[in-house]
Amino acid sequence: MRSIRVDTSTATILLTEIPEPKVRDRQTGEIAKDAETGEALMKVGVVYIDEGESALVHVTVPESGITQGLTLGGLVSLPGLVARPWESVFNGQARHGIAYRAAALTAGATVGAGV
Repeated sequence: MRSIRVDTSTATILLTEIPEPKVRDRQTGEIAKDAETGEALMKVGVVYIDEGESALVHVTVPESGITQGLTLGGLVSLPGLVARPWESVFNGQARHGIAYRAAALTAGATVGAGV
């Protein structure tokens, strides 16, 4: 499926969950890796606020993209944020959603972000 670039220039993004390794297989505890680089992937929770609406979303970020200085509740930036719709069938049940991925997670707001 196609990835859709997310414009974060007017958004306020707050860190709600500290980065932790993204688990690929819950039974074995295997950590998810980037298919191209083999780098470990991290999962982080943020509140994305834009145009008077907010949403709690989880974003996948490569481990090397997580910067120092992050604080819970603090402003963060997600350079290179993309959204990708997904579908799957598990135990006969159809599931779908949107997966978010960013190149990095940095402390502080992007220049021009709304507050």
